[in-house]
Amino acid sequence: MKLSVLDQAPISRNSDAKETLNNTLKLARITEELGYTRYWVAEHHNTNGLASTSPEVLITRIASHTDTIRVGSGGVLLPQYSPYKVAENFKTLEAFFPDRIDLGVGRSPGGSQTTRLALTDSVNKSLRDFPRQLADLQGFLHNTLPKEHPYRMVKAAPRLDSVPPIWVLGLSERGAQNAAELGLGFVFGHFIKPTNGQAVMEAYRNSFQSSPSLDQPETMVCIFVVCADTQEEAEELALSQDKWLLSVGKGADTKVPSIEEVKKKKFSDEELNEIKKNRDRCIIGTPEKVKNELMRLSEFYQTDEFMIITNIYDFDAKVNSYRLLAEAFDIEK
Repeated sequence: MKLSVLDQAPISRNSDAKETLNNTLKLARITEELGYTRYWVAEHHNTNGLASTSPEVLITRIASHTDTIRVGSGGVLLPQYSPYKVAENFKTLEAFFPDRIDLGVGRSPGGSQTTRLALTDSVNKSLRDFPRQLADLQGFLHNTLPKEHPYRMVKAAPRLDSVPPIWVLGLSERGAQNAAELGLGFVFGHFIKPTNGQAVMEAYRNSFQSSPSLDQPETMVCIFVVCADTQEEAEELALSQDKWLLSVGKGADTKVPSIEEVKKKKFSDEELNEIKKNRDRCIIGTPEKVKNELMRLSEFYQTDEFMIITNIYDFDAKVNSYRLLAEAFDIEK
């Protein structure tokens, strides 16, 4: 089993973006030492609780402070950008950090319509163009645009012998087929929508066509995990993530609350039902429980790599969660 990290750089209450981003660097170094395969950073905009807004900048910083772990985006919001510019950004990263960069891309609009228009400089770009943009991105990276393409003679620099692999982040069979038909890697977002995942992964494998990027299908599953020495401790730590997910779903304050703050709050029946539903997106428990559940999901999804996201209040507890999980799977270098 391979384990990797997805970091949204969530800001805890009574902390700030600067401390959070410094903790991102610390966590990257720690998880590298623990034997994690990849460290990916997200892209979110116009929210007060997530400091990961620029994957390319964060990747540069993280890769400069680590030695072996693969560093990537989870993911660049391709519909808002030019495939050509994204290709050049990541080829530049590849030049600095050969064979260590992953280019994860997603179809998400990145926020409200107003936020999206701010990202596109008021150009009303269609999400339906995502498959075409994916094909263009691959073409610019590998210099394989078809002869009839209007930008066939526009070359993405720097010219390199290797380019970063593309991974598509998705939740649906349509997203899986977009990745499969172009021969790209696929990441299923169990941490967002833990339903229909088996059918989505089967659609990807059944539709996969080899490409300049990949000869065989490659998959990952991303999931929330909170791991502690005892079930009781894990459940308590997860309270902050429970409340955070509830706030994210409401479009409210997205800073991660403390356990004490959560314990003082009175939840409505509707909120309690939503918290229970959100637990389907998570694994919470002891190292043994988390390992067993990941092994079960590995069979269910037919994948051998999980990307772990842990959005709890206390940074030291987060580090310990990743450490316990690494020890449970014996992935240390």
